[in-house]
Amino acid sequence: MPDVICNTSPIQYLYQLELLHILRALAGGVIVPPAVVDELAEGRALGVNLPDLTALDWVTVRRPVSELAETLGLRLTGTLGLLLDAKSAGLIPAVGPFLSRLQALHFRVAPHTRAAVLKLAGEWTPERWQEVLEQIYGTGRFS
Repeated sequence: MPDVICNTSPIQYLYQLELLHILRALAGGVIVPPAVVDELAEGRALGVNLPDLTALDWVTVRRPVSELAETLGLRLTGTLGLLLDAKSAGLIPAVGPFLSRLQALHFRVAPHTRAAVLKLAGEWTPERWQEVLEQIYGTGRFS
C-alpha cells in the first residue's frame, strides 16, 4: 500500500466518527505537515475531540508536503474519498450513515456532492434523491 499525505480534515472527522483506523488500513503510512499537528493541538487545547498525532507511530510529520506529493505521484483524496475507499475495502458497510454523522459534526457537504458520493458508493435510491431535493429547495415541495 502506498503512503498517503493527509491534511487536518480527514484526520479530524475520521477520528470523530471513530473511523481513524481506516486511514491506517488504507495506507502504508500517513504523512502530515507540521501545521496539521499544530492545528490539532490547538483544537485539543480548546476542548475539541481530536487525536494526538505524536502518539501514533504510523503517522510521520514531514514538510514540504505538497512538493513531496507531486514528486511521489501520490493520489490526493479527502474525507469523502477515504470513506468510499473504506467501503470498497470492506472496512465499513455503507457510506450514507457516515455522511449524516459528518453533517452532524458540521462537516459541510453540498447536496450535489452528497448525491455524487452516494452514487459512487452504490447507495443511491429515489428516496435519497427526494432528500437531496428537499435540502436544496426546502421540505414538503417534493412529497
